[in-house]
Amino acid sequence: MSTTIQHIEKEEIKALNFPKEEVLKTKAEQEARAVILKRALSLGNLEQVKVKIIFQDSINVKSVETTIWGLTTTGVILKESTVVPLNRILEVLEK
Repeated sequence: MSTTIQHIEKEEIKALNFPKEEVLKTKAEQEARAVILKRALSLGNLEQVKVKIIFQDSINVKSVETTIWGLTTTGVILKESTVVPLNRILEVLEK
């Protein structure tokens, strides 16, 4: 895995391939991610605040700056029905 993070636009996400494996190894990390994503969803819906999502596709680590529109049990919904699989998200940072 590359140590550099490739910034992409949200429109590019639909063309990416995502493996099924979880990128966070511990339950504590996964639970912390869920809490951060719920907060980011609230910020996006109430105040249109963007976040930086760092995730891993089948090639390398990428980041996207966007507003989170929704959450499901398996993914994060962005504008235009773009979905980033929950199990591929490494980190979410408030902008």
